[in-house]
Amino acid sequence: MDSKRLDLNLLITLEALLVEQNVTKAAARLHLSQPAVSAQLNRLRHVFDDPLLIPVQRGMTPTAKAVELLDPLRHALDQVRSTVATNRNFDPSRARLTVTIACTDYLQAAIVRPLVMKLRASAPGVRVAMRNLDLPQLEAQMGRGDVDLALMTPQAAPPSLRTRHLFDERYVLIGRRDHPQLQDRITVKEYARLEHVIVSLIGGDFITPVDTAMAALGHSRNVVLSAASFLFVPEIVAQSDFVALVPEQLVHDRADKLKLIDCPFPVEGFAVGMVWHERGHGHSGQRWIREAIVSMINAWTSERGSVAAKADRR
Repeated sequence: MDSKRLDLNLLITLEALLVEQNVTKAAARLHLSQPAVSAQLNRLRHVFDDPLLIPVQRGMTPTAKAVELLDPLRHALDQVRSTVATNRNFDPSRARLTVTIACTDYLQAAIVRPLVMKLRASAPGVRVAMRNLDLPQLEAQMGRGDVDLALMTPQAAPPSLRTRHLFDERYVLIGRRDHPQLQDRITVKEYARLEHVIVSLIGGDFITPVDTAMAALGHSRNVVLSAASFLFVPEIVAQSDFVALVPEQLVHDRADKLKLIDCPFPVEGFAVGMVWHERGHGHSGQRWIREAIVSMINAWTSERGSVAAKADRR
């Protein structure tokens, strides 16, 4: 059999012919003309090198090969129909889906962790695979289907990929709740004297753009620890007199252990968004995941807005 000459429409026609055993009835079932179905039957005979259906006094009778084909053919077509139906009408409570998300460690903790907890309740059959973000390889990874979704600064994404803004992140200064020198309002000079933890993603650096900004103000920080991951920072800060500038979303729920205050001078934040490939744009399961993330972020924004409004009224 030459599979290059076969297409899905031919297989659907073959199924109808084998079930109806009549070209006219098969044509009516397929909403096609009788000549069109006869032409497709001729093509099928060439593809399978078999008559498939032989004319008899009333209709047609399948050959031995055709009888062997019917069950596996219907099973294969049923799988295709099921896949199409699932992707068109995604039911999160019943779906079985694995989605691969690439992002930094900060966004794994800030977004993926609460997302997974949310999915356990609403979509228990949806699994999440996390990968570290590899920006130079991202476009190729998404093209191959190795990565379904990336969480990152959308402006850094390759132009061929789709993007959606989620929120604007800002940095906050954190220290342990009873830190003796960390007051709600501190000066740049007081800030500089504190013992600082910084994050160097490439490892080992003790200078960041924050230090450049401080130098312009005539100050330098007392940096005592350079960490390779944001995830390490809140825990060590909570157990010491160290302080650190970290993305707010990473620590917004740790008010029981950490004190969060504004930096005494402006620190530029960054945008967080979703990035995905055209190949997954129309997939209803992946679309549902993207909307679940948006819904979760919107709920955070609304909740914090309500808290801020209450604080303003006090």
